[in-house]
Amino acid sequence: MYAIVEIAGQQFKVSKDQKVFVHRLTGAEGDKVSFDKVLLLEDNGTVTLGAPAIEGASVEAKVLQHVKGDKVIVFKKKRRKGYKKKNGHRQALTQIIIEGIVASGAPKKAAAPKAKATAKKGDDLKKIEGIGPKAAEVLVAAGVDTYAKLAGTSADKVKEILDVAEAKVQHLDPTTWAQQAQLAADGKWDELQKLQDELNGGKAV
Repeated sequence: MYAIVEIAGQQFKVSKDQKVFVHRLTGAEGDKVSFDKVLLLEDNGTVTLGAPAIEGASVEAKVLQHVKGDKVIVFKKKRRKGYKKKNGHRQALTQIIIEGIVASGAPKKAAAPKAKATAKKGDDLKKIEGIGPKAAEVLVAAGVDTYAKLAGTSADKVKEILDVAEAKVQHLDPTTWAQQAQLAADGKWDELQKLQDELNGGKAV
């Protein structure tokens, strides 16, 4: 079993009882440390990927010693400027031993799709011959926003709604709207088209 874990900004592939040199940690020698940014786990051929980290998984370790890395020479020179500078650097490191890999976490599940709003949007009343955008707005504002509701509303009631509207829709004749709406509500679009071909602006010829 092994894991890929991020420790002090670096990624390491680690397994139990492995000794690793990492950037200097703040803990004292002998302290227990835990790293929970586990990016990948492999257990008997089963690979678990994080997104980016695996929830609940961690790598447990113990600080063995604080040391310094090998000296690195940094030499700078500028041509024809008489500038030379030589510096040495030894990186501060901490040696840790991996005591265990906790794989109690599981891959993060994909977020469940948001439930769709239960409220159904109103039907497109403009598909009814004789109803334009303004008339459709007036009907929807009055609560008649589906084909079924329009089919169940008498022509006289619809006429009352149109007469009191601020929009200029009082001239419209809703005589056939309920009949058309019933066909639309029943999904009988071919019959609706045939009926509309016989109408003139929503009025029976």
